[in-house]
Amino acid sequence: MSTQDQDLPNVDPELFNAPTTGQLFKAKPSSHPPRILLLYGSLRERSFSRLAVEEAARLLEAMGAETRVFNPRGLPLADAEDASHPKVQELRDLAQWSEGMVWCSPERHGAMTGIMKTQIDWIPLSIGGMRPTQGKTLAVMQVCGGSQSFNAVNQLRVLGRWMRMVTIPNQSSVPKAFMEFDDNDRMKPSPYYNRIVDVMEELVKFTLLIRDRSDYLTDRYSERVESAEEVSKRVNQRSM
Repeated sequence: MSTQDQDLPNVDPELFNAPTTGQLFKAKPSSHPPRILLLYGSLRERSFSRLAVEEAARLLEAMGAETRVFNPRGLPLADAEDASHPKVQELRDLAQWSEGMVWCSPERHGAMTGIMKTQIDWIPLSIGGMRPTQGKTLAVMQVCGGSQSFNAVNQLRVLGRWMRMVTIPNQSSVPKAFMEFDDNDRMKPSPYYNRIVDVMEELVKFTLLIRDRSDYLTDRYSERVESAEEVSKRVNQRSM
């Protein structure tokens, strides 16, 4: 019996894999542009979360990424319609297409909006064996009607972890957003704009680092144990 077996008596040595740099970096780098899905949390005609997302998309494209912005208008409340609803299918298809996401919500009553939460609620942890968010990168942003706050981005971070996403350290919160955009709906030069540049730059960096290693990074011992148990159960059933 090895020292490892003696020290870890409750671990299956055939399923226990100590991480190594060789395993981490053996994936061949993808050559296509990073695929980023952007979600915003307001249906107002002049939605500042949408305008912030559009600025973010311009920056991402300038950095070489491919972007898609989902329009939540027409998306039903979670479970109010079947998942075959066209807007639900559109959102889920985009989630599976993406390698990273940007979530931007207004802060309403000290929290993210229902529009924002509804979009995330329609994206399940798994669809037919696929996990549309697991191991993908996430940047969180919020716009405020008054003074700067971080309630919405903090909630979005909790959701990002729940959806098994790699939420980047940097974030953006734009106070008095109605003062930060000009008559052409473009964001004015400011430290708040510079922060959005920082966040998008960091998102692209993290996405390039992670996207080809997502499967390895999200490979879990507990799930390997469960899979082995399922295989063993099926073999035993066939032999009966």
